[in-house]
Formats: sequence, structure tokens, C-alpha cells
Amino acid sequence: MNRTPASSAQARDAEAVGTDRADGALLSHGLKQRHLSMIALGGVIGAGLFVSSGTGIAAAGPSIVIAYVVSGLLVMLVMRMLGEMSAANPASGSFSVHAERAIGPWAGFTVGWMFCALLCVAIAAEAIGAAGIMVQWLPHTESWMWVALFMVLFCGANLAAVSNFGEFEFWFAALKITAITLFLVLGVLAILGVLPGTDAPGTANLTGTHGFLPNGFDGLIVGLPATVFAYGGLETVTIAAAESERPVQGVASAVRTAMWRIAVFYVGSMLVAVTLIPWNDPSVVTEGPYVAVLGHLGIPAAGQLMNVIVLVALLSAMNANIYGASRMAYSLARRGEGPAFLGKVSGGVPRVTVLACSAFGFFAVLLSYWWPDTVFKWLLNTVGGAVLIVWGFIAVSQLAMRKRLQREAPEKLVVKMWLFPYLTWVALAGIVAVLVLMTREADTRTQLYFSAGLAVALAAVGYLRQRMVTARR
Repeated sequence: MNRTPASSAQARDAEAVGTDRADGALLSHGLKQRHLSMIALGGVIGAGLFVSSGTGIAAAGPSIVIAYVVSGLLVMLVMRMLGEMSAANPASGSFSVHAERAIGPWAGFTVGWMFCALLCVAIAAEAIGAAGIMVQWLPHTESWMWVALFMVLFCGANLAAVSNFGEFEFWFAALKITAITLFLVLGVLAILGVLPGTDAPGTANLTGTHGFLPNGFDGLIVGLPATVFAYGGLETVTIAAAESERPVQGVASAVRTAMWRIAVFYVGSMLVAVTLIPWNDPSVVTEGPYVAVLGHLGIPAAGQLMNVIVLVALLSAMNANIYGASRMAYSLARRGEGPAFLGKVSGGVPRVTVLACSAFGFFAVLLSYWWPDTVFKWLLNTVGGAVLIVWGFIAVSQLAMRKRLQREAPEKLVVKMWLFPYLTWVALAGIVAVLVLMTREADTRTQLYFSAGLAVALAAVGYLRQRMVTARR
């Protein structure tokens, strides 16, 4: 029987994911294309964009737009490389699987467990942040109550079925996209002077108050690492693609739209913010640039409206991180790089792994109560530079995998890295440059040293495991 083009594509997708087995069971394919599309769209909008971007504006002034353009270009290159490998070989372990195939088992072990640690600590940080907003609204409640509620809610959703994770993310993403779109529309109307009660600011805020680079290039350099970290979490869409109806198509679509999503959501909103209000307005840092702009435009209850959006962004990230950490740990266990019990699947879901990752996140929350300035701070520092290390592994893996795919299976190159290998080397140079810039500030320097220490420790363990496995053969 002749296959139609659609059925051939589905067969290729199924074959690609069919290699991702554990104990004879497969992860379910419960994520629909609409889920994956919204995860890709909403995944780029994190709580850091709404809140911590104010610190970047205070450091770099209007030139923060340039910082977001530069870091956005770097992220586009990383996502393009990851998209190329994930479309060719979709897997729940994503870049960990690619690193293992391209570099060796020790590399997959290192980058996989580093990413798991990053997500598990992030689960705790997001739960604490979300609980803080709830306590503001309901001051007679306790933070730990909200943390426990959020943990139970999202752990339960991820335990039940992957479609629950997808449905939560679908609506979370829809709310975030609606909010930032309204912000951009109101901002553009105000810039043009057609929003009632506003006058067109022109370029006064861009070139006034010490100019476009008010703190010189040093200010821009200080702001650059912060903008890079704001993009962390985009990698989850390539993990989720392995459980979608059409993994190859889903990854390809997500990667191809990454450019305009980053340009509109990050660069666009920062440009609106620094055009409408002075960069040195105290409210930019104390309230965040979005609340400051909405307040400037006279939007009623701007602070509370943004609190709702920030809460949604935090809960969305928490949900996504429980999912991403559990799937990465599952993949590592299935490949023999972790405890075997984490590789078991029940009802299409690695439930033990979901529980383990949620428990680690909740334990980290307890550490924030018990030892906020010692153990918990140490945890945060340890994963502070992890995303850059992950991106470095992605770039090195793509350099090796692309040549192998061109030689052995060129038909799998559904997504191709632009101007290979030149832009891959540019991305690697950019990653190294940001790592060097992290040494300039005391806080980021500490994060870099702790993260590097974790990476070296994991690499040593992974290498020893690899040698032991080789010796037994």
C-alpha cells in the first residue's frame, strides 16, 4: 500500500520517538499540536521579563535594548542548533541525548543532571515567589501554605497525564501572550501620541539623561548577562516535543518562529519601556518596568494587574519545570545514567520521577526557610550559570552531530543551522564571552565558580561511569 505524505511523516515521527523506551513502556503522545505551539509561544515569557528586567535597565539605560538584541541573537542560534538535533532525533532527554551521541555518555550525564538540578531549584524559587504574591493579597495566610498548595496542584497535574501539563501551559501561555500583547499595543499607541491622555515622547527618554549609553559600555556589559539568563527555559519545548502527536513537525515549527517571538516579546517590550519613561525612574527597579509604564499611562490598578500576570508566569514556569526535570531524569535513568527506578513508566507518565523532582523542589523550599542565607543561597549559586553550560554542550554537540547526519542520514535534517559551521562557532564564542563577563561582578562571579564546580564534579562522575561500563564489556 502506498503511503500518503502525511502518513509517511507520522511514521517517521513515531519511529523517531519509538526509540525512547523504558521497561518496555513508552511515554504517551498526549500533547496536541496546539499545546506545543502555545508552549513554544509562552515559554519565552518568564517572570524575569516582567520583574528583574528593571535591574538591567537601571544598569544599561536605554541601551538595554541592544543587550536584549545581542542576547536574543545568541539564544536564536542556540535554539536553531537544538532544533536541528531535536527534529532529527526527538527524545525526552533532548540535548542530553544529543550530547551523549555526539560527545560521549559522560557529556550526556553531565548536562542532563545539571539541567535537572537547575529546574528543581527553579521550582523552589518560583513556588516561593508565587507564595509571596498570595501573601500580599491575603496577609493573614502563611507562605508555606501556598507553597504546599502549588506543589500539590502541579505535581498532581503532572502525575495524571501529560495532557494535563499541556492544558495548564496552554492557558497560562494564552494569558501571558494576551497581557504582553496588550502592553505592546498600549505602549505603541502612547509612543505615537494617539492614546487618550498621553503625549508622544519622541526620543527624549532614549537620548536624554546622559544619552543612550548613560553608564557607558560598562553599563551595557553589566546588563548583558542578566538579559541572557532571562531566556532560560526555552529548551523545554524540545523536551515536550517528544510527547507530542507530531514531534518533528512540532520542533521545526517552534524553532522557526523563535526569531519573531524573541524580537516582539523581549526587544519590543524593552523598547516601549525605555521610550515611554526615563531609564533612571526609581519605579523601574522598585515596581518593574511594566508596572512603571502602565502607571505612567494611567492604567488603574497597574500594580495589581501585573501581580496577576507575574503570578501566572511563576506558576507556568513551576509547572513546566516539574515536567522538564522529570522527563530529563527519566531519560537519564532509561539510558543507565541514573537510578533505574526513575526510568519506570506508568500510564504513559514517569510518575516516580515526577514525585522525586517535586519532592526535591519542596525540600529546597524548606531549605529556604531553615537556612536562607547559607544552604539555599548555595543551591541558587550552584545553578546560577548552568544555562550557559547547557548551551555550550548544545553547540559542541551540534558541531559533531551535523557532520554525522549529513554523512549517514541527510533526510533527517528537517531544520538546519544557518551558515554551518560558522554561526555555531559564533554562538560558542558568545557563550564564552558571557561567561567571562560574569567574572566582572561579585554575585555573578560566585555563581560562575559554583556552577563550574558542579559541572566539573558531574563530568568526573560521568567519565568514571563511562570507563567502568567500557571496562565491563
